[in-house]
Amino acid sequence: MKYTQNRENNTLKITFKVPVADWEQFDKRAYEQNKGKYSVPGFRKGHVPKNVLESRYGKGLFFEDALYICAQEYYSEFLDKNKDVEPVARPSLDDSSFKMDDKGITFAIVVVVRPQFTLGQYKGLTIEKTAVQKVKTADVDAELSKVRERNARFVEVTDRPVAENDQVNLDYCGKVDGVEFEGGSAEKYTLTIGSHSFIPGFEEQLVGANIGETRDITVTFPEDYHAEHLAGKQAVFTCKINGITVKELPELDDDFAKDVSEFDTLKDYKADIKKHIAERYQKDAERQDENKLIETVVKNTEIDIPNEMVDEQIDRYVEDFRYQLSSQGLDLDTYLKYTGSTLEKFREDQRERAQRAVHTRLVFEEIVKAENITANDEAVDAKIREYAQRIGSTYEEFVEELSPTDRYYFENQVITESLIQLLKKENTIA
Repeated sequence: MKYTQNRENNTLKITFKVPVADWEQFDKRAYEQNKGKYSVPGFRKGHVPKNVLESRYGKGLFFEDALYICAQEYYSEFLDKNKDVEPVARPSLDDSSFKMDDKGITFAIVVVVRPQFTLGQYKGLTIEKTAVQKVKTADVDAELSKVRERNARFVEVTDRPVAENDQVNLDYCGKVDGVEFEGGSAEKYTLTIGSHSFIPGFEEQLVGANIGETRDITVTFPEDYHAEHLAGKQAVFTCKINGITVKELPELDDDFAKDVSEFDTLKDYKADIKKHIAERYQKDAERQDENKLIETVVKNTEIDIPNEMVDEQIDRYVEDFRYQLSSQGLDLDTYLKYTGSTLEKFREDQRERAQRAVHTRLVFEEIVKAENITANDEAVDAKIREYAQRIGSTYEEFVEELSPTDRYYFENQVITESLIQLLKKENTIA
């Protein structure tokens, strides 16, 4: 196989020269693979001689198929011999480069490849340290409020009508122009008054209703309502109040501390909350320092990133988002419709993020090579054990189901963590 290569920026053009004898073999293989598609009177299908088919359909009948076979094999052999070439997109034939003479044929393949670049400074940098946020009394109070909410109980109310913030159990039936519509009815539905989870005006009109009372409520669907056939329409909901409950929060005292924690007094419990918030703020600051360091290192290396790599990263974001939506019983098309967006706009909104991700990955991979950072089996196994424990599995059970791709994920985690530690060691955060 003879070839020459020419690279301009991230585009590599490989020109192949195919001797006549080799080309004849590719042409013959193309005939063998495709002869079954043709029928000629006097011959069994699939047994028509090559010269007969060419005289009937044209001399170049199998040319495109032969060129495809040839290009595939030559390109594959080229990559085997040139391990430093890393394609980032599908190759294409350069039609303008094709030549054919008595010595054989010449054709070229064009492919976008991984960008070449020189690492910028990633050692000896000084990053300004992030100030650690101080814990305020309001922070502790906010955490206590969350715990109180989690430990609240609902108490039934029987001696008064519906009021703001009540939790109401009701039956309702909605009609537009006197006709019930799909999704407009429910029984024993629980609604918190003031949550604004229903159409504007619905909850407010329930205030003052008594248990057992049936009340008609008139509302208008918003013009931008997701169900187009209801948008802007007036509806009447017939509602019956089945019951009323109110949220009752526990008192903030020593008994509360004993119930929700390992401490005997509210004072000690508050001190522990303050300690954990302080630890969280410290980790937040360290994470910000780490991110600033990474951002500085990445910015120090300029890379001409091919659009194909960015598009591939966007593809991953789209598929990840599809998966997240599917776990919530939704699909991407419905989400885009409800948000008034399109797939094209959604992809474009991800472009800057994808650009940063690819840039960071390329710089990281180059530093890993420069520093010869590897993932030893002991560190990888420790990471796997940690994950198995987190999901409630044993190491042995988890490893048994582990694929090579899964293991690569943990290897990459170890390498990335080692890289971050190296950057923190070789640079100053002050």
